[in-house]
Amino acid sequence: MIAIIDYEAGNLTSVQRAVSYLGKACVVTRDAAQLLEADRIIFPGVGAAGSAMESLVRFGIDRILRDAFGMGKPILGICLGSQVILEYSEENDTACLGLVPGSVKAFPQDMHGPDGRRLKVPHMGWNRLLCKGGHPILEGLDPRDEFYFVHGYYPQPQQERHIVCRTDYGIEFPSVIGFRNLIATQFHPEKSGRPGLRILNNFCQWKP
Repeated sequence: MIAIIDYEAGNLTSVQRAVSYLGKACVVTRDAAQLLEADRIIFPGVGAAGSAMESLVRFGIDRILRDAFGMGKPILGICLGSQVILEYSEENDTACLGLVPGSVKAFPQDMHGPDGRRLKVPHMGWNRLLCKGGHPILEGLDPRDEFYFVHGYYPQPQQERHIVCRTDYGIEFPSVIGFRNLIATQFHPEKSGRPGLRILNNFCQWKP
């Protein structure tokens, strides 16, 4: 069973629909027993770091995530779930979960593309991954595959070895990060068509 964390951060239905499409049993929950008994956990989210952390603390999910991570349970963070796993976010000046050393940075407001055109923030749309090495969650992907992003902040792990892929949008920012039994994508695999489903399916089979 795959548990999808419900902490009032939105985007749960599309994640649940994508996982069910792959034929995997899943439940949307914030129940501690269900989360800790699940085979693996998906930690999605859309919204702001400050309100997300307030909800995680209020429901006690911050402790559950730390426990699940310590137990070695496979965890997938998506979008906001790839950010608040770090120690601190510039968004709302927020102390975060601290599962991965590092912080969350805001995009510069004066970024420009290769053609000199000013880039909009938040970054919204399709983009590719620049991956430095293999990770089981990337198996079967084509370097030309594109994934759907919506974000004004990005995760910046303290250690280079925790960066699995980067994406170029004015700057090269970390778009997939991994540490032990935790993998996280800044983009939305559940909204990224077949390549995104491939990533979700790989996660469902991943044995860290």
